Amino acid sequence: MSKLDIQITVENEGWRDEAALLLLSERTLGAAAELLADEEKQPFPERAPELSLVFTDDASIREINAEWRGKDTPTNVLSFPAFPLQPGDMPGPMLGDIVIARETVEREAVDLEKTFEDHLTHLLIHGFLHLFGYDHMETDEAERMERLETRILAVLGLSDPYAGQDPIV
Repeated sequence: MSKLDIQITVENEGWRDEAALLLLSERTLGAAAELLADEEKQPFPERAPELSLVFTDDASIREINAEWRGKDTPTNVLSFPAFPLQPGDMPGPMLGDIVIARETVEREAVDLEKTFEDHLTHLLIHGFLHLFGYDHMETDEAERMERLETRILAVLGLSDPYAGQDPIV
């Protein structure tokens, strides 16, 4: 049985096909779910929690960011938990939504000298951890979240995106 019930919406034709995005998302978020369950020493819920992924563009995410965060600018990823969770809590039947903007991911991947897929993988994990209550508003929270991101990425064979940087606060 899958640990997650992932629903995908592709709103921008510049994204890869939906099947490829689903495969990448299942692999990435499945690894994240396993690590979180091991980390918290709690089994994942019997019924796979539902998660919605929206693959969109800068214009759309800019509107969402302005409406929900008061920031009239595009961003790479936004997360909207269905229910508030504290880090370490296991989810109910619905996790929430993650929205990702293709153009921003492309620009950042070039700037970071990463492949698009590797950067997208990192952002999926980052958004997923936000759904579980992890945050990076304070230094200690940022360090905890970054450690988890780095461990999940390592399971997937990807390098530490924060090596040599201060925590993202």
